[in-house]
Amino acid sequence: MSVRILALVGSLRAGSTNRQLAEAAVKHAPEGAEVVLFDGLADVPFYNEDIDVEGSLPAGAVALREAAASADAFLLFSPEYNGTIPAVLKNAIDWLSRPYGAGALTAKPVAVVGTAYGQFGGVWAQDDARKAAGIAGAKVIDAKLAIPGSLERFAETHPSDDAEVAAQLAEVIGLIHGEATAAAA
Repeated sequence: MSVRILALVGSLRAGSTNRQLAEAAVKHAPEGAEVVLFDGLADVPFYNEDIDVEGSLPAGAVALREAAASADAFLLFSPEYNGTIPAVLKNAIDWLSRPYGAGALTAKPVAVVGTAYGQFGGVWAQDDARKAAGIAGAKVIDAKLAIPGSLERFAETHPSDDAEVAAQLAEVIGLIHGEATAAAA
């Protein structure tokens, strides 16, 4: 079964190492898995029930929900901002958690990975993203990848060209593929 995995990056910065990590996931997705990078998180307004009204939804939220509806699973890339999840990623989870009980994340496999400058690779933010996605109804899978020292590690090498990172990403994507395939059966 071919599995479509929507990648959401919690950094809007042009030179983001998490964005580069997502690009590596797109490039190194194993056979049977397609990783699609969503580029519109900057266009999604902060979640507000007053604007979450059928027929008048903000265009950015519509695009996110449409991309998510066509996904079999999700791969979230989280940097760590002040020891926790970046607002842009949390906001995406909030939009995808609605309508309550039937949001685009409901029962779909989600893995959270990332890289950060610190010595732990952003594990606190990744744990918070897993918690938020799980509460939003996702099936959070036990696939972890936290790469420390991002500024040094990827200063001269794009994550796509780092053999260890490529192998680790392929392993995580393989786990997502397995969960999505089992869920569809």
